[in-house]
Amino acid sequence: MCGIAGIMHLDGEPVALVNLRRMTDAIFHRGPDAEGHVVHGGVGLGHRRLAIIDLSPAGSQPMQSTCGRYIISYNGEVYNFPELKLELEALGWKFRSTSDTEVVLNAFAQWGESCVNRFNGMFAFAVWDKQYRRLFLARDRYGIKPLYYATFGKYFLFGSEQKAILAHPHAKSGIDLEALVEYFTFQNIFTDRTLEKQIRLVPAAHYGWLSLEQPELRLTRYWDYDFDEPAEPRSEEEYVEELDHLFRQAVNRQLVSDVEVCAYLSGGIDSGAITALAAQQMPYIKTFTCGFDLSSASGLELAFDERDKAEALSALFKTEHYEMVLKSGDMERCLPRLAYHLEEPRVGQSYPNFYVAQLASKFGKVVLAGTGGDELFGGYPWRYYQAAVNDDFEHYVDKYYGYWQRLLSREEIAKAFAPVWDEVKLVNTRDIFRDVFTRRDISLTSPSDYVNHSLYFEARTFLHGLLLVEDRLSMAHSLETRVPFLDNDLVDFAMKIPAKLKLGNLGEMARIDENEPGKRQKYFNQPSDGKSILRKALSRHVPREVVERKKQGFSAPDASWFKGESIEYVKGLLLDEKAEIYKVLDYDVVKVLLGEHFEGHKNRRLLIWSLLSLSHFIGVLRGGACGSW
Repeated sequence: MCGIAGIMHLDGEPVALVNLRRMTDAIFHRGPDAEGHVVHGGVGLGHRRLAIIDLSPAGSQPMQSTCGRYIISYNGEVYNFPELKLELEALGWKFRSTSDTEVVLNAFAQWGESCVNRFNGMFAFAVWDKQYRRLFLARDRYGIKPLYYATFGKYFLFGSEQKAILAHPHAKSGIDLEALVEYFTFQNIFTDRTLEKQIRLVPAAHYGWLSLEQPELRLTRYWDYDFDEPAEPRSEEEYVEELDHLFRQAVNRQLVSDVEVCAYLSGGIDSGAITALAAQQMPYIKTFTCGFDLSSASGLELAFDERDKAEALSALFKTEHYEMVLKSGDMERCLPRLAYHLEEPRVGQSYPNFYVAQLASKFGKVVLAGTGGDELFGGYPWRYYQAAVNDDFEHYVDKYYGYWQRLLSREEIAKAFAPVWDEVKLVNTRDIFRDVFTRRDISLTSPSDYVNHSLYFEARTFLHGLLLVEDRLSMAHSLETRVPFLDNDLVDFAMKIPAKLKLGNLGEMARIDENEPGKRQKYFNQPSDGKSILRKALSRHVPREVVERKKQGFSAPDASWFKGESIEYVKGLLLDEKAEIYKVLDYDVVKVLLGEHFEGHKNRRLLIWSLLSLSHFIGVLRGGACGSW
């Protein structure tokens, strides 16, 4: 796990090593163990190393192939590298290290761009082909590892984080207003845009080439989610058996490491089952959880602290367990640093993730997380049921798009962005939403079809946002997060499990007429409904009460804190008419929206978090070179 950065001069002029060093210095936190730089004429590759596999200098990067033609800068872990290494050795390749980096490099030399289809893991990497003088960039299937790029005149720049690109003396910073509209609609960015005007994100499951003759990065998608159900499904018992086998295999694969592996542990089934299996291989594995001071919480937020449940699982699995408790002031204290590392706000209120990663990093370099279980197995039934019965695809898009306007509706966006509306009024967020679906011509006739469409949508957008946040906040503390649920074999199998086996109430809910909202609402509010088949498979590893436990997100009681202990902090930042955010947002409109939350009329916690994050993001941007709107 590392950080990569690079430069390509599109006029072929030599790269200055000092500029490459500036870029890797900006992401020191991603790899404090070592650094490396290679300049080959008009191309420079840089690397920061967090040593996980092959701790010796033989695993250092950038790494050159034995044939001398290729140079790689790589970030990630390919868990099936031992099998690939055997295959490559049989083809005549020699190895000088025990690292997965050299396997990835030789796989590229052997199979070219198609090598990415053979990798089971997380990765973002760049390869310079000295013979044909062209650059190759690639990112893993799910987008676990990030990769950004930008062109400023003759300078093509890329890196694991935007700050690496912005460290180059010819990079310029500024806010992308279209991306900002996208964010304030979905609390996420579905396109390849970022909040930095000229920086783009290589989409998940894409690779691309760049050369002096073809100076624009041309991207190709090499894989996509496919939740189509088989014509002849297996029995439920067969699904349970195979799912259990693949889950065990996934966890065991991701334990490969030359350093200690730890685990996050909440009171839920996903992290509990991962810890249960990991503990069988590594007795007294270290586990971590984060709780919250609920003395001023109310309503559903009273259930947000899972420390007791995590401690019970820790005792059962005999882990070495550590926990922390967050209070309202902890958010205020970490936001400036959080904004620096996160670089742009994405899904959810992520500061608890920042703190628990900080805790884990004090004890190890690698941690296992349960990310992906909900998105693959239907963990959010109240979402899918919002649009499980429709007339056709466009009707489905209208309904689900309406639900996913998490922050502001189209009407509210128009009012809130009044100062810059002429610049962004053509941004059609419904079209952005619709464009997520690459297949629109397939037959959609049943609630299962629409649920599978929703699973596809959320894997491409919500899960991707979670992965970006997790990468950035763990790597802020030089910590590698591994996600066993995103093992290729497990994902491929999960996508073919019928929706009715994931959502226990799907059949009953679908029979209720849309004109009976009271009955339908009954099924929107059953958090224990989702992941039915996964619960049955994982019941072999965790106690029954955990299997039957309702879905609980990892969230602080901010709805209460934002109108309680933190209200003065929120008002101080957001009710200042001279605040930088009001160069793009309308102060009076925002004031009304905040008032709805302060007075208890509407829960605007996600919006308040997003406004606070934007305020600090602008502060970070302003503190950098060339920061501007």
